[in-house]
Amino acid sequence: MHKAIASAALQTLASTVVVALAAAGVAPVASADPPRLYTNERYVEEVRLAPALAILDPMAVFAFVFSSLPDRVKVYPTENYYYFSFVHDGTPFAGNIRLDPRDRNQGKVRFDFFQPPSEWKDEEGMQGYLLLDASHGVRVEPIERLVYRVTHGARSVVFALNDLSQVRPPASALSADERFLGPIFDESGVRFFFVHNAKLRIFHYILDETVRLPDELFRSARSDRILIGRRTGFAFFRDHRLERKILIGVHATSAHVNNYLDGPFDQLPENFIEGEALREAIVAADPGVKGKIDRLGHYLQGEQTQGNGRYLIQPYLLYRKEGDLYRFHACASSRAKASAAYYRCFVTDVQGEPAGAPSRPRK
Repeated sequence: MHKAIASAALQTLASTVVVALAAAGVAPVASADPPRLYTNERYVEEVRLAPALAILDPMAVFAFVFSSLPDRVKVYPTENYYYFSFVHDGTPFAGNIRLDPRDRNQGKVRFDFFQPPSEWKDEEGMQGYLLLDASHGVRVEPIERLVYRVTHGARSVVFALNDLSQVRPPASALSADERFLGPIFDESGVRFFFVHNAKLRIFHYILDETVRLPDELFRSARSDRILIGRRTGFAFFRDHRLERKILIGVHATSAHVNNYLDGPFDQLPENFIEGEALREAIVAADPGVKGKIDRLGHYLQGEQTQGNGRYLIQPYLLYRKEGDLYRFHACASSRAKASAAYYRCFVTDVQGEPAGAPSRPRK
């Protein structure tokens, strides 16, 4: 749930991060505004700056990031991560400030930063993590619904979480077997409807077409039902049965480097999940986790060897080339009219095949 990459050291870094965050969507941009210009000159100057930050001290890094923010920020992603990035001594760092619903009303805020992985290097490099509260000189106060004031020293920043509580899919976008679990705003800027099919016990991410899509979809070479985002690389299947587009693929490179285009698996609508709806859906899909997760899908302490993570809901394929996506077309076309298992075609198994589809040799 970390993301990656871009800007440089103390005073220059401070202004740069503000610009980068604004470009990422902190302030709404009117459709008539011209695009922002990014130059290689600025990039080269930033990576060549000498370090002026105690990068081994997480509190010093937090103080730098926090002091660089405007007085009010908008947290768009629905898992409440406020992402940032900077360059220190020629090395990219990424991170987030997170107002987690499990503890934000207890006066706590999570801070994480790290050297992100790259295409040529699998693992993250140096990392720092803090669960901040009054003992660190950090105060977190709710000031209205989904709006929090965070104070450190003499500085306060208001974090406005993304209130999508009124967002609902059109009735025509859901089948009779599906339940809407909540709206997702991905860090890519794309919105989804998060859906559980109770009959088949599977999940889908459905494109929210009630708002403008900040991407250009182009049709694949071999199927007019497969559409791919030119910016995001998100691949959708145009449903045979309903007027909607189901997410079927995210590019594997984005997932590998953990960037803003790695898919909506880490932006569940945790502010909008009703009661036990998510936990019940997960347990229906995977009975083995009964008693091991909380109502938002987080593993309980001691139930996961890799730490207190969250149950992975990733029904889409991590694809590398367009041809990888045609298996969905083949499966859906064969089942489009009659099969009760039609929607299983859009959920991949561990080999990346549509669930229940016959195995086929790799090419």
